[in-house]
Amino acid sequence: MDQVMMSNYEHWSLKIDADNILWLTFDRKDSKVNSLNESTLREFDQILNSLGQNNRTKALVIRSGKTTGFIVGADISQFKSLTSAEEATQLIRKGQEIFNKLERLEMPTIALIDGFCLGGGLELALACKYRIAENSPKTRLGLPEVKLGIHPGWGGTVRLPKLIGPLQAMDVILSGRNLLPKAAKKMGIIHEAVPRRLLEKAARDYALTPPRQKESFPWRQALNYKLIRPVLGRLFTSQVSKKANPKHYPSPFKVIENWVAHGVETPQAMDAEADSIGKLLVSDTSRNLVRVFFLQEELKGLGKGLSYKPQHVHVIGAGVMGGDIAAWCALRGFKVTLQDQAPKLIGNALKRANELATKQLKENYLVQEVMDRLFPDPNGLGIKTADVIIEAITEKLQAKQDLFQAIEKQAKPDAILATNTSTIPLEEICTVLKDPTRLVGIHFFNPVPKMPLVEIVKGEKTNKTVIEQAIVFVGKISKLPLPVKSSPGFLVNRILLPYMLEAVALLEEGVSGPVIDKAATEFGMPMGPIELADTVGLDICLAALEKLSATTGAKVPEKLKEYVSRGELGRKTGKGFYQYNKGKVIKPKPATKETIPSDVTDRLILRLLNESVACLREGIVDSADHLDAGCIFGFGFPPFRGGPITYARTQGGANLLKQLEELESRYGNRFAADRGWQTGEVA
Repeated sequence: MDQVMMSNYEHWSLKIDADNILWLTFDRKDSKVNSLNESTLREFDQILNSLGQNNRTKALVIRSGKTTGFIVGADISQFKSLTSAEEATQLIRKGQEIFNKLERLEMPTIALIDGFCLGGGLELALACKYRIAENSPKTRLGLPEVKLGIHPGWGGTVRLPKLIGPLQAMDVILSGRNLLPKAAKKMGIIHEAVPRRLLEKAARDYALTPPRQKESFPWRQALNYKLIRPVLGRLFTSQVSKKANPKHYPSPFKVIENWVAHGVETPQAMDAEADSIGKLLVSDTSRNLVRVFFLQEELKGLGKGLSYKPQHVHVIGAGVMGGDIAAWCALRGFKVTLQDQAPKLIGNALKRANELATKQLKENYLVQEVMDRLFPDPNGLGIKTADVIIEAITEKLQAKQDLFQAIEKQAKPDAILATNTSTIPLEEICTVLKDPTRLVGIHFFNPVPKMPLVEIVKGEKTNKTVIEQAIVFVGKISKLPLPVKSSPGFLVNRILLPYMLEAVALLEEGVSGPVIDKAATEFGMPMGPIELADTVGLDICLAALEKLSATTGAKVPEKLKEYVSRGELGRKTGKGFYQYNKGKVIKPKPATKETIPSDVTDRLILRLLNESVACLREGIVDSADHLDAGCIFGFGFPPFRGGPITYARTQGGANLLKQLEELESRYGNRFAADRGWQTGEVA
């Protein structure tokens, strides 16, 4: 008979069964998820101390009392209060000591994993002798700390390479990616991946008859040897350098440096891990990335507490955007009907949907479930029953007006009528509707599967309930909803416009594309503006600029018109500002005698910052935090810089204002400072 052990623990409950197996359940008090902080670790340490003195306990099984998963990692909020590297290092060392204590227990120790097992959660599991996970798409294992500007600190950078070898371990640690259970088992990270109904049985079997601990793939561990590490270290550094600049994101490079110097067998390996993460935790990069994490959580929480349960999404327009929106909604569990006048486009969209589901889910039966939810609907029969109707047709006002006029007559009275327009204000579209309060913007970004942000566009007449429902819907498809005011370009495209225009102006002055792009990527942008224009499509850029120029007064570059008139539209046609071979960019080398202006970066970034200040002043978004989040998640403004407004504040508004005045004197009124600089937006 099971026996509950008496204790006064807030976050842990203990139950010992007739076989003397101790089932230790982690259920953090007053939290929807299990995360590790000083309080939970202190109690865990006390439990481990009592186990070390108890000879009757035959095995320890650690499991979660939450439906949300095993352990999502450390409680990131505790990082905010750290004031010095020394303080941070001591915090890390304490966690290491506790996990080392777990590792030293002589009895079988088993981590029973379901749902999220990330960061410190996986590090705790790695300190156990065995790991058993539920084989489910909801179960994810990973060490995502590099995404916060740090790295694993409770033994993860030591135990994982020791367990599975450095090649696969570094792939997991340096990328921060999550693994499905089968992939984790294949690597050797977990011992079993079983259905939920067999989890406890598998744990009991391991507890009563523990398999012999043996090295899996010994040749992998051999790569940890001292003579081999420098060679592999150079390889890892080369690979990481292709995706991250060590000046901007030092954490993955510190992982490599520590491993090369100390390997996985020496006590110095843990010391080096604690020392380097201690310094990283109080760095500007980490503080900004932690802030970005909380911005993301804030956007995720915008729809919390609102009751809205849509089930059927109807998408009109099966081009790249519409087709991918439909595929993503089906992937997230919705019934989706996809309408287009061209059956071929629907067929292409279904093919892409299958490819996306296969890439995301791996398992054939799960892919089939997604495809069974996605229905071709050339005649628009789904309009009558859909809860959410999303228009994603050509960016022409008349076409959108005609379509919504027809939709309104067929749709359910409570269905959301949404447009994916990227430039047209809702006030222009809704004039043909009998009830203009129903229209809302749900603006996705391309490519839909990769871009996390969706702008929720509020028209002057849009009903508040409709806006709230749109926010909830976007949250349900695992995207980040950002409410924005309906105005030309909304937030993201409006801020990008002057940045892109300045890049083309530099081209027209004779500065080469690679030089312009390098200036942007060295600042931290994921892609330079010239290559970005090619990737978006020069025809799409031109159409957006022409639409926005009517309201912003921006001049459409003649060079852009010339390229479009020749059919050189960028990546999709194989030629634009650059040439492309099978989608891969071929950038010309800058001329050796090219004179590179010293103000290229300033011109690009200050126009972007100036427009950001204008958007904040005009109330396009509700706050500076939302503006920063929109730019980071909408077009990749460098997260380590915290967002345009945060970056402007760290640089000093007065300093940037002076730079704008200098640029205006040289290049004209496009650099005229917005009055928001003077009215406190950057204070």
